[in-house]
Amino acid sequence: MSVEVIRKAFQATEEGFLSIVTRRWPTQPQIAAVGSCCLVGVICSGTLYVANLGDSRAVLGRLVKATGEILAIQLSAEHNASIESVRQEMHSLHPDDSQIVVLKHNVWRVKGIIQITRSIGDVYLKKSEFNREPLYAKFRLREPFQRPILSADPAILVHPVQPQDQFIIFASDGLWEHLSNQEAVDIVQNHPRNGIAKRLVKTALQEAAKKREMRYSDLKKIDRGVRRHFHDDISVVVIFLDSDFASRASSGKVPNVSVKGGGISLPRNTLAPT
Repeated sequence: MSVEVIRKAFQATEEGFLSIVTRRWPTQPQIAAVGSCCLVGVICSGTLYVANLGDSRAVLGRLVKATGEILAIQLSAEHNASIESVRQEMHSLHPDDSQIVVLKHNVWRVKGIIQITRSIGDVYLKKSEFNREPLYAKFRLREPFQRPILSADPAILVHPVQPQDQFIIFASDGLWEHLSNQEAVDIVQNHPRNGIAKRLVKTALQEAAKKREMRYSDLKKIDRGVRRHFHDDISVVVIFLDSDFASRASSGKVPNVSVKGGGISLPRNTLAPT
């Protein structure tokens, strides 16, 4: 495991999706406008690798021994045009395009279309041959582009796992829109592990309802397709690190993992694609 291995995995995923878009373009051209953020965490030999495209976020909960508090440490770099440094990066990469990032309805967007600057997919903003009919006009750019506007190159952080590292929260931007890093970490620390990801989602939805001056129960009644106007999608995974995790990981002794999915149960210590 290494930074280069992870970078190659992202590249292979991007190329794999591009091949699907190319194959389906004659019959399903709108697939060229499909894209996704991607947040990956890998622990190998006592080292944590966090790789990110887009605006999902990984946050570490670390014990401060002197006070007993749990400190929130953000592990991932986000790629969203709302961040000034990201806008500066886009301008430096596209010095000949003054409209590479545009403020539209009080939201910064790349070419006035999309907020994230890195993703898997969204090939209509990476390959000019897909920026044409029969792709819907709302996605197409009026002017041709010579180089990719979005990137699939992840930002990767390498962190040696320490005994005081307690847990990691992996979540989409829908959670962080309503909870700060420290608020999320405090919730995980102060409640039982069982169902903690669901608790984080519920807390975020309660905050979303409060901002709209409505009850949480009423928000839950709204159809999911319509609810997108009230809050973004929210996905959360919480990984707990045992106190002696770092030493066991370094020695090659890692906990058994049971994997279930799609109605198929796999034996322990089995690695299989999902």
